[in-house]
Amino acid sequence: MPGLVSVRVQCPCCWEHIETLVDTSIPEQEYVEDCQVCCRPMVLTVTLADGDECPEVCVRPEND
Repeated sequence: MPGLVSVRVQCPCCWEHIETLVDTSIPEQEYVEDCQVCCRPMVLTVTLADGDECPEVCVRPEND
């Protein structure tokens, strides 16, 4: 069921673990979000497989 899911990711800049919300109504997406700890931008690439409720999230620095 589509909606917002809380996902724990690690910032590629400060290495802190943070919680972020992912919209599961879009199966493939990429967007920039600032780290809640160090405020540096990070790119989140989200993939949701058919029938899978837990999205796969890859995080990298914006300028990488």
